[in-house]
Amino acid sequence: MKRFAIVLKYELKEYFTNKVFMGLTVVLAVLGVAALFLPRFVDMSGFTGVQVTDGSGEETEGDGGEGEESLYLYVDQAGVLQEEALGGMFPGVLWQEAEDADALRAAVEAQEAEAGFVVTGATQYEYYVYNKAMTDRNTDVFDQAMKLFYRMSYSQEKGWDLGEITAMYDVPITVTEQILNKDSGSNYWYCYVLVIIVFMLIVYYGQMIAVSVTNEKSNRAIEVLVTSTSPNSLLFGKVIAGAIGGVFQMGVILGAVLLSYQINREQWGGMLDMFLHIPGDVLLAFAFFGLGGYLFYAFLYGAMGALVSKTEDISKSVSGLMVVVMGVYFFSLFQLMNVDGTVIKVLSFLPISSYSTMFARVAMGSVAAWEIVVSFLILVLSIIGTGVLGAKLYRMGTLRYGNPIKIGTALKDMRKSD
Repeated sequence: MKRFAIVLKYELKEYFTNKVFMGLTVVLAVLGVAALFLPRFVDMSGFTGVQVTDGSGEETEGDGGEGEESLYLYVDQAGVLQEEALGGMFPGVLWQEAEDADALRAAVEAQEAEAGFVVTGATQYEYYVYNKAMTDRNTDVFDQAMKLFYRMSYSQEKGWDLGEITAMYDVPITVTEQILNKDSGSNYWYCYVLVIIVFMLIVYYGQMIAVSVTNEKSNRAIEVLVTSTSPNSLLFGKVIAGAIGGVFQMGVILGAVLLSYQINREQWGGMLDMFLHIPGDVLLAFAFFGLGGYLFYAFLYGAMGALVSKTEDISKSVSGLMVVVMGVYFFSLFQLMNVDGTVIKVLSFLPISSYSTMFARVAMGSVAAWEIVVSFLILVLSIIGTGVLGAKLYRMGTLRYGNPIKIGTALKDMRKSD
């Protein structure tokens, strides 16, 4: 235990005295806090839609992001357009009639007008735009305008009251939702983000542990270390130190962001709730299962690092493990749309995937307390088993140099030695 404590202390010192590690932690936390405090110092009412306070302490309503009006031209060859109605359907747009289609085309091509419409019939028109953006929805809105004008003209010809017909078809429906358990739609996005975070934690720190082990082999430092302490103490010290370092860094950054958002939630108008307003039970499940999943894979990454002698061979050694991690990552994301399905229920009990799927079920689905307990016990037992297996692989591979050792060969050698 004393040897383990020495290794743990040394590895932690490496993390917390590393200027890059500490600097990155502080910079990301400060950037997150600064971004979430922006509405208190900068008028973002056009983006958030929330009232802002001016210097006199009086509240002013945001202008909804309205700036300089865009110029749209039109040519009404069919005589069906109503400029006033178009103005209501296209806010922030100044409508102007062009002389003819050629003049309209020339104005758009010269970028004097942003867009133009040439109506050639009651239900036909041509749309002119210089560069069409991916977010351009002008034709969708103009389609609705053309349908409205057609209904108005048709109703007038038949002597019908369009207002009464519209009121009948568009009768308002009042609904009061009573969500008795979880709102999957509202919880989806922060689960998505948490799955990505725990995936990055495993890959980033797992690689760091593997590189650390391989560096000690490549510079022969491992030969001195194994004479003064046990391989078990070395591996467990590295893994636990990596876990503490990872939890510290992620905790500082995530904690700073979540706390800052809670302080400024009113200024943001709750618009980031889908990402940052995370219930306590989900954060607790994320902490326990995320840390468990990290430890599970960290022991394997450490063992894989001991099977190679050069850092350039690490990618070959951990490639199989990386396939498993990536597979679980994508499966977890795909199954977030069906958290009560059979597939994600099975994945939530497997140690290779429960670190992401179980807290997703806690956030978005129906999960009994005994399922959480059983899943966590399986994960803990798997961590212990993986730790023991990883320590044996580490012990076997520490003093073996040359070509990378295949995992199959390493397991066979282990069985023979046992």
